[in-house]
Amino acid sequence: MANVLIPLAQGCEELEAVTIIDLLRRAQFNVISAGLEPQVTPIKASRGTLLLPDTSLDEAVKQDYDMLVLPGGLPGADHLNNDERIIELIRKMAAADKYICAICAAPRALARAEVLIGKRATSYPGTLDKMDIPGMHYTGEPVTVDGKIITGRGPGTAMEFALALIDALGGPDLKIQVEKPLLRS
Repeated sequence: MANVLIPLAQGCEELEAVTIIDLLRRAQFNVISAGLEPQVTPIKASRGTLLLPDTSLDEAVKQDYDMLVLPGGLPGADHLNNDERIIELIRKMAAADKYICAICAAPRALARAEVLIGKRATSYPGTLDKMDIPGMHYTGEPVTVDGKIITGRGPGTAMEFALALIDALGGPDLKIQVEKPLLRS
């Protein structure tokens, strides 16, 4: 079973965070949500929804993960981008050839960690496309997969993004198994 870490910052986009956590758990992955604060405290998301992380980031990083997923939203993505532990974790995951994923404004943290150099990526308009990242091609697509880097455009693409994560970790059959009862079409 794959282990997935989802850091939750104050002001994260709840639609992205909850959709990603929900779908990855439907796929039977071991999903750990972790708050940035030293103690487990409620996260007030960008629209005022309260989310309770499973643990703190300091506790969560004591284990290994197959995938790191950063939800966007503001100011949540800014908090992730400004947290040195997150930048260090992105670099560690990249060095270990693990999946690094971010949606909406959160791909800025991937850019800061320098893992988007020479990659294809997407984000919320006005985020990555306004940055000068050597060799990066901004796609503007709902979801972009470039090797072990998976990026999503925003809240409206959260389900497609989460399904791409399932496909990456568990394959197309698992993706179909999770997607079918959602009645997307």
